[in-house]
Amino acid sequence: MTDAADLVLTNAAVHTLTDPDETAEAVAVRDGEIIRVGSTYEIDFLAGVDTHTIDLDGRVLLPGFIDAHTHMEELGKRLVHADLADATSPDEAVSLLAERADELDDGETDREWVLGFGYDESAWEESRYLDREDLDRVSETRPVVAFREDMHTGGVNGVALDRLGDRLPEGDVRTENGDPTGVLVEDALGPVREAIAPDRNETRDLLLAAQEHANERGVTGVHDMIRHSHAPRVYRDLDSAGELALRVRINYWSDHLDAAIETGLATNHGSEFVRTGAIKTFTDGSIGARTAKLTEPYADTETETADGGATGQWVVPPAELREIVERADGAGFQVTAHAIGDRAVDEVLAAYAATDDPGGARHRIEHAELPFDGAIDRFADLDVVASVQPNFLKWADEGGLYDARIGSERRRRSNPLRELRDAGVRLAFGSDCMPLDPLLGVHHSVNAPADVQRLPVTEALRAYTRGAAYAGFDEDRLGTIEPGKRGDLVALDRSPWDQPDDIAAIDVAATIIDGEIVYDAR
Repeated sequence: MTDAADLVLTNAAVHTLTDPDETAEAVAVRDGEIIRVGSTYEIDFLAGVDTHTIDLDGRVLLPGFIDAHTHMEELGKRLVHADLADATSPDEAVSLLAERADELDDGETDREWVLGFGYDESAWEESRYLDREDLDRVSETRPVVAFREDMHTGGVNGVALDRLGDRLPEGDVRTENGDPTGVLVEDALGPVREAIAPDRNETRDLLLAAQEHANERGVTGVHDMIRHSHAPRVYRDLDSAGELALRVRINYWSDHLDAAIETGLATNHGSEFVRTGAIKTFTDGSIGARTAKLTEPYADTETETADGGATGQWVVPPAELREIVERADGAGFQVTAHAIGDRAVDEVLAAYAATDDPGGARHRIEHAELPFDGAIDRFADLDVVASVQPNFLKWADEGGLYDARIGSERRRRSNPLRELRDAGVRLAFGSDCMPLDPLLGVHHSVNAPADVQRLPVTEALRAYTRGAAYAGFDEDRLGTIEPGKRGDLVALDRSPWDQPDDIAAIDVAATIIDGEIVYDAR
């Protein structure tokens, strides 16, 4: 006699996202594992006295979303501090920061810095970075910092500039007539991050806030990019305490490589919920900050400077990148490299090509916004994973950020998701927490402005489930709804196939991880 299921989900439009995408009406889960997928009649036989049975009332049931590129601690900061994502102007951003300063002055915490995260000046009529003059209006006694949403640009006030002093590298401090404007990019943000770094207890609060946010959006697993943080310890503490409601893959920054080797960490080691992932490195910056490394100059920058200027800049130069890849690959680690500009993408592919088996190691490129001139074919030939962010397509509309920074021709060729897919490149979708919302990313990929960017609904959903699972060596346990896979599922109120032009408006009804309901909005 077959043991009863712990959880039965019935009366659903189940999409397994297998190949082909099979459909069903019901799913049964026991001990956190899917044991049967079929009709409601079949699954009813697995319902026992203690089975939790949920009638989904026709809702769509999918594999849980896996976000292949997150910064969960930074997401938590946006939730706890000033969230500037919805600011529509510099003045509104300043107002939000001022409200946060008032909260601190009222004694909400003993934190001194006023922190704001997530502004996007490209959506403002007055399209410019927040600078010292703006942030001095927030406070002339407290240090203030406001990060652009890509975290490659930040603005600080005069108090912060005085506080940081000689620790700021000159090349990445923007100046006007020889005076610092308060706008910092790339390495100049390092001292800022050190100054505002949370302790272990605060890190726990930030990660729990981010976890709740992720569960509400149907996310059951994340690949978290971690550097100089208490997060690895906190994740393991939460796992041991039974408080972790996400599967977490920790991608350690390359400056942790020596420590990772010495302590015996290895890709895929860990528990059911917390595993070691890749070694992460930068190559270039971002298009928004004009620091992504391009072959041809930016459309809105005319003068070449010592650090690259008109064609962006290296954050990690090619020679150093090759050394990181060689060492990490030689130590048995998966490698994942941030590369946005076409020249940066080419350098990463060349570094991977020098390894013995880049496809077997599942080496990844994060973002790959501008893979030009044969790069897509090299992606496919090397079997390198494209860990891409479909929500970045919000900048690909005519008159948007890409138009301003790189011009219309490169804008139309940016983020070529369909072209990558058609070439056989493995796609893993993530959000970069800009914002963390898989359905928003799916919406942008389905409704992208150019044919080379646009994916069908099923393929977009697969990239956020089985594609991300593959990028994390998890395709045998996650990413589809099949017997033997873990019971990580998301129920949607409406079908993305029925309303492909408005997927971002679909609500998540429930999120289930390992057969346990972690979010229920029914």
